[in-house]
Amino acid sequence: MLLDSIRTQLDSLSKSERKVALAVLAAPANTVSQNITALAKSAQVSEPTVVRFCRTLGYDGWHEFKLKLAQGLALALPGANEQPAPDDLAADLVNKICSRSINTLLDLRNNLKPELIQKALDILSRANKIEFYGQGSSGFVAADAQHKFFRSGVPTVAYADPAIHSIAAALLREGDAVVAISQRGNNPSLTRSAKLARRGGADVIVLAPSGTPLAEVATLFIPIDLVFAIDPYTPISARLAYLVVIDVLAVGLALRRGPEFRKKMQNAQKALQEFDMQFDSFIG
Repeated sequence: MLLDSIRTQLDSLSKSERKVALAVLAAPANTVSQNITALAKSAQVSEPTVVRFCRTLGYDGWHEFKLKLAQGLALALPGANEQPAPDDLAADLVNKICSRSINTLLDLRNNLKPELIQKALDILSRANKIEFYGQGSSGFVAADAQHKFFRSGVPTVAYADPAIHSIAAALLREGDAVVAISQRGNNPSLTRSAKLARRGGADVIVLAPSGTPLAEVATLFIPIDLVFAIDPYTPISARLAYLVVIDVLAVGLALRRGPEFRKKMQNAQKALQEFDMQFDSFIG
């Protein structure tokens, strides 16, 4: 939700903007029902400060911010913010985990900017090769991305080892592209590799939270602002958002390649299905 994004960016806000953030977090429903003057008075700041706060979060102004907040509150499912407990029944776990995941994806849909996806597709469609970098759980997202993108006909590879992706990044040149993936955005090795790739002339698309070191070195930054460390299960839901962005980019790139290429992809899928049928017959 937008509220999670505000919590994530609290430390990066100015002192006056932080006052606005805390006022919104304290009473989000009231924020939706009141005007900018009332919020400024509640936060003990000026109205221009409220506007700056909205723009810092990536919105054009107060009205767009208020609309997104209202949408988030309306769509939020019950149970999404409840932590799994040792005495939870299976039904409780299903409700909490599924609601949390659904809310994460709804928030992504409401806040992911289509113009950034368009620019990313422009970069990827002209790339000579595409490399995906990630570490830890983000390394699994990078591997998933490589699996999806290699069907696009562009040479792709994924690296999760910091030593390997630093060497690979140093060998990149103009016309190549990197997609650097991080759920926290503060990994020094990943940031270093992104810098090495930029130094060689490659484009670097970053999927990470706003205001992080990795975001600062991107050619194109796609913010994914989700709250972390509430409990050990939060990153599971957060990872879904990154996987969905990868899916959007992979499908978008495939569509850009035209009908002839999509026919080749369908033939490849058919060959895979035939292989599976033969294998099943063999072991049966």
